[in-house]
This record gives sequence, C-alpha cells and structure tokens, in this order.
Amino acid sequence: MAQFVAIGKPVGRVEGEAKVTGTARYAADVNLPGMLWAKCLRSPLPHARIKAIDTSRARALPGVRAVLTAADIPDRRWGRALWDMQVLARDVVRFVGERVAAVAADDRETAEEAVHLIEVEYEELPAVFDPLEAAKPDAPVLHPDLLTYRGLPVPPAEVPKDVNNCHSHIQVTKGDVAEGFRQAVRVFEHTFTTPTGHHGYIEPHAAILRLNDDGSIEAWMCNKMPFTARKHLSELLEVPEDRIVIHQTHIGGDFGGKGSLMDLPIAYWLARQTGRPIKIVMSYTEELMAGNPRHASVVRLRTGVTADHRICAHQAEIYFNSGAYGGFKPMPLVNLGGTFEAGGVYNIPHVRIDSYSMYTNNVPCGHMRSPGDPQVTFAVESHMDMIAHALGLDPLEFRLRNAVKEGDLSPTGQRWRNIKLSELLEKTAAAAGWGSPKPANVGRGIACCQRHIGGGSSEAVVRVEPDGAVTLITAVPDVGTGAHTILRQIVAETLRQPIERVRVQVGDTSQAPPDTGSGASRVTHVAGQATYQAAERVREELRARAAQALGAAPGDVRLEDGRWVVVSDGGRGVDWNEVAASGPTEGRASYARAHVDVTCFAAQVAEVAVDPETGQVKVRRITTGHDVGTILNPLGHQGQIDGGTIMGLGFAVMEELVQEEGRVVTANMGEFKIPTVEDIPELVTVLVQSEDGPSPFHAKAIGESGNVPTAAAIANAVFDAVGVRITSLPITAEKVLRALKEQASAATVRG
Repeated sequence: MAQFVAIGKPVGRVEGEAKVTGTARYAADVNLPGMLWAKCLRSPLPHARIKAIDTSRARALPGVRAVLTAADIPDRRWGRALWDMQVLARDVVRFVGERVAAVAADDRETAEEAVHLIEVEYEELPAVFDPLEAAKPDAPVLHPDLLTYRGLPVPPAEVPKDVNNCHSHIQVTKGDVAEGFRQAVRVFEHTFTTPTGHHGYIEPHAAILRLNDDGSIEAWMCNKMPFTARKHLSELLEVPEDRIVIHQTHIGGDFGGKGSLMDLPIAYWLARQTGRPIKIVMSYTEELMAGNPRHASVVRLRTGVTADHRICAHQAEIYFNSGAYGGFKPMPLVNLGGTFEAGGVYNIPHVRIDSYSMYTNNVPCGHMRSPGDPQVTFAVESHMDMIAHALGLDPLEFRLRNAVKEGDLSPTGQRWRNIKLSELLEKTAAAAGWGSPKPANVGRGIACCQRHIGGGSSEAVVRVEPDGAVTLITAVPDVGTGAHTILRQIVAETLRQPIERVRVQVGDTSQAPPDTGSGASRVTHVAGQATYQAAERVREELRARAAQALGAAPGDVRLEDGRWVVVSDGGRGVDWNEVAASGPTEGRASYARAHVDVTCFAAQVAEVAVDPETGQVKVRRITTGHDVGTILNPLGHQGQIDGGTIMGLGFAVMEELVQEEGRVVTANMGEFKIPTVEDIPELVTVLVQSEDGPSPFHAKAIGESGNVPTAAAIANAVFDAVGVRITSLPITAEKVLRALKEQASAATVRG
C-alpha cells in the first residue's frame, strides 16, 4: 500500500474545538420548554422493610407537580442483563442510597426541598457487607426471589447451594488440578483484597425525557450505548423500540460507568404523571453513594511449583462484592474478566478457578475500566512475586520461565496467536533499568497481564457528496477516547482524502445505523471494521465510475493524490471531485464478531521510594510496555497508555470508596481521592510491534490494559524497597508503616 495519508498521524480530536470552546452539549445542558426538575429520596438504611410512606407534605409544597413512589408504577424489575432492580424500592431497601420516592417540581431547589418533606417509616433488617460473610449459610438472604429473576446467568438448578447470596458463579478448569498439586514440590497460598472504587468521571449521570402527545418517547442521557439503552427502556416500559428515540449528547467521561439507564425510568414515570418533560441530574454525592462503582474483591490463590521452578498447578477462589444488585452490569458475570485473569499469563497445565459475584448491602457495582482485571491481576502478580522471592529467584526470571509462549494454551484454555510476552517483559525491564543499582529504600517491581479485544456489532454509512466532501454516519458515542477521530482517520485513509474533508455525523437512534456502543475495547475493532468496509464500498463505486470515464478496466485504476489514475498509462487520470460530481455515492456496511483470537499483552515496572520513618510511598517512575499492532493515532494511543497508567496508580495507592455499615463516608471528591498532576510520576512507554490486530490496518486495542498491572507493580516495588508486603489495597503510608513496625518487632523477637 502507498504511504499512509491519515493512519499513523497524530491527528487532533474532531470534537476538540467544541469541548474547549464550551459549545459541546452534554445531557445536563439540555433544556426543553415546560421542563420540570426531579430529585430522588434515598434510603438512609442499608437493609430495611418499608412500612409506610407519607408524601402529603411534599405534595403540598408550592411548585411541586408530582410525587412518585413504587405504589404509583408497575411492579417490574429491570437491569442491563440481570433484572434484579426496581425503579423505586418496593417493600424493602437493600442499600444506603437506594431510591424510595421521586419528586418533580418547577425548579431544582423546590424538588430538593420536597424530597426532605417525605416521611418514611422503616423496620431495620439484618445486613451483611462483606462478601465472605454474605456467603455463609447463616447470612441474611438479600434476594429470596433470586431464582425467578430474568437474566440469571446460570440455570437455577446450577446456582451454588453452599454459597449464600451468590448471583453469579463461574468455574473454569484445565487439566487435573489435584494431580498438578501432587506434582508440586512447594505450594504457596496467599489472600488479597481490593476496595470499591468510583470511575471519577467529571460528568455525573443526567437524564432528560419527553413524552410526546402520540405516546412516543424522546430521551437525552449520558449513555454510551444508545441502541442498547433504547432496548432496555423498551423492555422495561413495554413500549415498542420504534416509539423511542435516544438523542446523543457529548459524554463527560465513562471508564465503564455510563452504560445504565440510571434515573431515566424515574423521568418517564414523572413525565407520565405531569405531562411535561423531566430533567434529573445526580449530584456527585449521589454518584458516590448510588452510582455503579468498581467491585471490591477478595482473592485467594494457591499455586504449586516443581523442582525446576515451573508452575504445575494453580487454584483461585475469587469473591466480588456486587453490592445490593447486579443490574448495573452489562452481563451478570462481572467475574468473567476476573476469572480469565486469575491464572495470569503463564503456561500452567492444571488450573481451577472459581469466581463468585456476591450480594451485600453495599452500593450496587457495575463495570469499570477492564472490569475484574485490575483486582485479580493485583493478586496474581503479587502472588507471583512472593513465590519468586520464596524460591530465591529474580521476579523477572520467574515470569520469563513460566510465561505463555506461541503454541501454549492460556491458563483458562484459550489459544492466542503471535505471542510476544517474553520479548515485551525483557524490553520493558531493560527500559526501566531492571537489575541496575538503586539508592536505599528504593525498589522496583514488575507485573504483566493480557487484555482481550472486544467483540460486538456495528453498522456504518459513508457518503460522498457531489462536491467531493465525505461524511461518516455512525451511532458510536465518543466517551472521551477519541473514537470519532479514529473512525474519521479510517475513512480518510481508505478514500485517500485529506482528513479535513471527512465529517463525522453522529445520529440518534432514529437516524444512525445500529451499534452495540462503546466498551470492552471494541470500538476500533468493531466500529472500525464497519467504517472501513463502508468506505471501501464507496471507493469501489467511485473507482468504477472513474474507470468508465477513463475507458479503462476498474482493476487498472487507483487513487493517487486526489486523482483516479490509470496505473499503466503514464498517470492519465481524472480528479476526485470530477468523479464525485456525477452524483452522491453511499456505502453501508455492518460488522459483527463475538470472539478474537488475538490478545494484547502489557507489562509494567514501577520504581518507588519508601520513607521508613513514615511509610510514605513515592512512585518515582512507571515504565509501561505494550504489544501493539498498527498505531492509528499516536497522540490518542499514548494518551490511553498514560491515562490508564495514572488510573492504575490511583487504584494502587489512594482510591477507596469507604463504606461503614453500608454508608459511604467518602461522599465527595475531596474525600474520595484520585491522582492529581502532583501525584503523577515519570511515565516511560515501550512498544513491541506485532501488526497482528483484528482492527483495520491491523490495529490492536489499547484502552483497557494500561491500568491493569500497575497496582501489583507498585506493591512489588514497595517490597523490593523495604521488604514489607501489602496485600490489601490501597497501599497507604499507614499500612506500610504498620508493616514495617511489625517487621521490626518480629526481628527483635527472633533476635
């Protein structure tokens, strides 16, 4: 192929000007004539029976137009996959922050005042907050009707009887794990925990809904899956999909958190009562107490090693704290990601993994960047380091000895191709100065992982106008990743046109072709292939027209520098605009794929300094390595690596949605800490090229791997620096100092 015209270029964001000038419209910016504001009353208790609700004072407040309780709406459960949630709590509340009633008023302040006038009588019920406690036979049963829920991931007969409050159980086996442990000369067992964490996006959830006179519905919301949202709303309300239009707006950050209907059903029922459009915007306190954060986890690992230091058996038991409901997850199996990371990236013949998603009386959890992977990789890669040190091996050497190679099956039975893990580990370690001298109390830690490329379905339309301008019509939302910019580059490259000639038109669900939405590292792969194929169809139609005008066979004509030329005839040709002027040309294509047999490996080396007097950890440098295909946009690609690494840094050392007896105590962004510019260390990137991606031009995914190994790399570096092992995130100064004191005390006893 000729030199790229758009691919591989550091192209700026197509939506960048709108965002920096403030003209980009987000869901909360939408205002409709006659619109009312809505607010929700939320439960103050983690588990209680609702005995009575008195709304009379709220209804009497001037400016209040409607008050809604569960008694006013149909008794239907809903969710993204597992239908276990109710629009408003009916009979029982299961977490602090659950919606109990809603108010619509002339303005936001009146709605907030009215909410506080609603009186609810509760009868407290026993609650459970820890997933291990929830699993016990004597724990309170939070969902006694579980087996009747739509979307239960396993047949009711297969729901584990010995694990209480479990709504999802995955078991993966490979080989014979009992035989594997019989072969082991040493066996290691460790347990790790990770906390709940919020995505930290700037834009809280917002929803606006208008119910038209003909019964049709229009909605604006910060949702990254407009067609899926339409489907979910249709099923919940029992309204045909073609009677619902989801209008797209800009999305102020996602990281996995913007896939739910959230408060949109509330807006619908209030619109039904009032006959007026409804707007509801969550405060950030509501986000933190009732959003859909990352799952806390408990991970138990057991690994057997042979005399030549090879892993022969590996067993994992994972408990994800799902919170009060599972309906925020796009599939009930959040543990899916964790399950397939629980063996790491190693060649292990005998494996058993059991992963459970557990109901508790905490905030219901959803998906967050690389769902399940950061939690489990922290455990697995810390565990591998602990084994290496116990065996007297360099942690890098131990990983290289056991790393999966071409032809090996993964620990969970996948067969990947074009594996470059060992090369990636070696180059990342070399760039980080692995093994070189370092000051006292400075340590280096290494960790690695893999992250799959997501599947799904998408359609795209590419249109060339008579003036030669090109338009891509898509329903793919851009959640801040630069998706529209990448798709624009794909069109420009395929049609050999300057990037400035390509416009991206993002349509609503009545205008744009369908798409499964943004998530699971699928956009460049799935939407990219649909876009590429649509552009190809336009190109071939124009090629045929150019060939006819030139009196040549289509196979002898190609695009060069904005002209269709006859290859064998000294450059004789016709301009792009002249061919385009013969009439508008449109190409439509769809692409769907469920599975990709290529994965994306990542490795990181963290360098930290630890103050032994205070336990304070200073992350000095993180070197991140990725195996990549063709990089479509170096600017966006590096941004994903750096952003993911910083997100992993926050997960490692500071982020924790603290809940005490079910109550979120870090209920604002001053208490729930995320990294700021002062926390960011030196970031170094290493790339190993494979050019074997499934996306157009052999690109690979990059969005969900940079944050996965960071916590383990930092924990391993802390151990290397001062000899203490932190197995419970976040790695705070208090934990490190406590461990140092315990270490000193133990040394004194031994002395």
